[in-house]
Amino acid sequence: MAEDTNIVLKSDDPELGKIEITPRVLEIIAGVAATEVDGVNRMRGSFSSSVNQWFGRKTEHSKGVKLNYNGDNLIVDIYVYLNYGVSVPKVALEIQDQVEQQLLFMTQIKVSEVNVHVQGVVPEKTESTVDPNDPFATQKNGDE
Repeated sequence: MAEDTNIVLKSDDPELGKIEITPRVLEIIAGVAATEVDGVNRMRGSFSSSVNQWFGRKTEHSKGVKLNYNGDNLIVDIYVYLNYGVSVPKVALEIQDQVEQQLLFMTQIKVSEVNVHVQGVVPEKTESTVDPNDPFATQKNGDE
C-alpha cells in the first residue's frame, strides 16, 4: 500500500531500477522554498506544531503545504502568513516561482499549479513603553 502513495520518477535508464519519492519529501522541499522568500513570516501549521515550536522543538518544514498528485499533474497549495508592509502579489508570485523551480531542480517533477493562500499578515512587534511596576503612570516627555 505504501508504494501506491509514492511518486515514481521517470528514468532515462529504466534498467537501473525505479526512483520513488514520498509526497512528504515534496512537501518539505516546497515548504523550505516558500519560507526562504523575503516577506514570508511563517507557514500555517496545526495546533500541535505550534505547541512544539513554543517548547523549542524542531520546526516541521512540511507544514502549510498540501499536495495533490494525479498521474502527471502536481498541484501544490501553500498556506502562508506574510510580514506587514510587503506587497502581497509580489511575494505570492515569488513563492510560486521558488516552489516551482526547487521542485523541478531537486526532483525533475514539473508542477502544474502552485496556489498561494495568504492566511494573514503579521505586524512587527513593538517595544512596550509601559512600566510593569506602574502600568497606570502617565508617559513622561524628555522635555520635562
